[in-house]
Amino acid sequence: MPSPPCLKTDPDHPGALLLSIKTVLGSRRNELAGILGERLKVRVAAPPEDGKANRAIVELLAETLGVRAQQIEIVRGHASPEKTLRIVGVAPESAQRSLHLGE
Repeated sequence: MPSPPCLKTDPDHPGALLLSIKTVLGSRRNELAGILGERLKVRVAAPPEDGKANRAIVELLAETLGVRAQQIEIVRGHASPEKTLRIVGVAPESAQRSLHLGE
């Protein structure tokens, strides 16, 4: 299965993946909402204050991927709706299936 544009291997960190997301705040619940352009759309209910939205994003992705939140790091876009996250400990094929990126 070809890799979607939002999920790439991290050239600087062997064994890690980079996930590009577009965050939509103010949702009723935290959920993955499909592909938007070259990013995975992620809806979160948490407000953007004090890092609450970023924590909600990391927790949602950790639960979805079956990893600990410590295995996911926001590497770009901390204060932006467009973010890049580094994920360690997940094979690309497994991440694609868990995130429903091959559909």
